[in-house]
Amino acid sequence: MTITMYGIPNCDTIKKARNWLEGQGIAYTFHDFRADGLDEGTLEGWIGKVGWPVLLNKASTTFRGLSDADKQDLSEDKVKALLLNHPTMIKRPVLDMGKKVLVGFKPDIYAAEVKA
Repeated sequence: MTITMYGIPNCDTIKKARNWLEGQGIAYTFHDFRADGLDEGTLEGWIGKVGWPVLLNKASTTFRGLSDADKQDLSEDKVKALLLNHPTMIKRPVLDMGKKVLVGFKPDIYAAEVKA
């Protein structure tokens, strides 16, 4: 199984998730949203698997910095456009394992879902 972790390297939650994976001897590839961007097909796949409300991090400084108009009347299309323009609003990390996608980091969920 190929595992790709999406996020930004200086995020504390990303650091915890990376340490957990490495401590378990689980190989993964890291994809930096800021350096590598995010393509529409990947985002659409995640939305199809987990839904946009799970992906959107309303607590992020980027989301809080949006205009009131951008924060209101959220729909899948609107959120998709916002996330493509501002991928740092995606809750981190996103662990893409092909058929399954995990959003956020909880050691117990990783232990149950991620296999070495």
